[in-house]
Amino acid sequence: MQKVKVIGAGLAGSETAYYLANNGVSVMLYDVKPNKFTPAHSNINFAELVCSNSLKSNDVYGNAAGLLKQELRILGSLIMESASLSKVPAGNALAVNREAFAEYITDKLKNHPNIEIISEEVTDIDFDEYTVIATGPLTVGTLNDKIKEITDTNLHFFDASAPIVMADSIDMENAFVGDRYDKGDGDHINCPMSKEQYLEFIEQLLKADRAKLHDFENKEIFEGCMPIEIMASRGTDTLRFGPLKPVGLTDPKTGRWAYACLQLRREDVDGKMYNLVGFQTNLTFPEQKRVFSIIPALKNAEFVRYGVMHRNTFINSPEVLNPDYSLKKYPKTFFAGQITGVEGYVESAMSGLLAGIHILRKLKGLEYLPLPEVTVMGALTKYITTKNQDFQPMNANFGILPPLDRVIRDKAERKKQMAERSLEKITAYKKEI
Repeated sequence: MQKVKVIGAGLAGSETAYYLANNGVSVMLYDVKPNKFTPAHSNINFAELVCSNSLKSNDVYGNAAGLLKQELRILGSLIMESASLSKVPAGNALAVNREAFAEYITDKLKNHPNIEIISEEVTDIDFDEYTVIATGPLTVGTLNDKIKEITDTNLHFFDASAPIVMADSIDMENAFVGDRYDKGDGDHINCPMSKEQYLEFIEQLLKADRAKLHDFENKEIFEGCMPIEIMASRGTDTLRFGPLKPVGLTDPKTGRWAYACLQLRREDVDGKMYNLVGFQTNLTFPEQKRVFSIIPALKNAEFVRYGVMHRNTFINSPEVLNPDYSLKKYPKTFFAGQITGVEGYVESAMSGLLAGIHILRKLKGLEYLPLPEVTVMGALTKYITTKNQDFQPMNANFGILPPLDRVIRDKAERKKQMAERSLEKITAYKKEI
């Protein structure tokens, strides 16, 4: 029987191990539990949910997170199976009993005849054996150093991401296209503010609720990247000399520079999504929506990703990772989970399942079979493996999916048809594998 070594029994590693084991592969699943815990973990079971018991929306046809979950169900996800059995009432979201969720997955893994659980810390990697590194965003110690070495130091130690909005939700009546001093190719959308609008924005920004950081995150993150709310607290005009600097941005409507101006930078090649430049923040998600919508051009903005600031070790996947989640330099070494740059519980599980699918095909001598890009799974895989000079983790959203072959102006109907297209393709993909 062929063997695969899986390092880490979080959501991604659990998914990889279970898929391979169910398909006749002998799996050695390594995890430091119960002998050791990271600063964020406390449950002796595998697949522990740390920050929240919510797996986000269950709306298959109106929310990309819900669509991703359905794609995973179609492909036989262990994580989705456990979530279904341990769910608790949460409206249109999928929330679970954390203890029951982790216990079910742990039981499945420990009692599988093709899985050997090894409770010890891995410190080295054998490139001649099939290995999946799924150690999560808190990877530390010797293995962390080894990952840094094999990825040519393309390793990030915290996640400080600015929000991203859909291009078609930006109010262009209150924005204009152009680069500072007209130097560039017009890749930015500029969002001017008057003095009154700026002062209101600052006032609400300083009042807004912030997400709680773990003690072990505080020092590292704030030294690495200053949140805009902290900058704003240092003086009313601080942001006007930082991320809201209007210098060199002439508004064609007035022929002048605005009092303050936010720049939006293209996030993808097609220009469907835009990043709020310099807006790294630790505000809660609802507060980001409320406060950033004060900026006139963003009054109706649809956020596809909110800003986050937390400890999150992730590799620069576009530089080092193949679309099958293997390293370009070491084709038998795979990565899975948030360490690849996918953001979120379900997205992490997705990468683990895909790593398992691709490894199994390699073991059988079959060619790599890419996911259709019209699926959330395929689009996310493309995102994390496509060249990006400012690569940051990404979660499931409709913005990364290719557009339909026809224009549909109604957003709800457009999302529905994109979801139907995705489910059709993922069902066909399942038959192929």
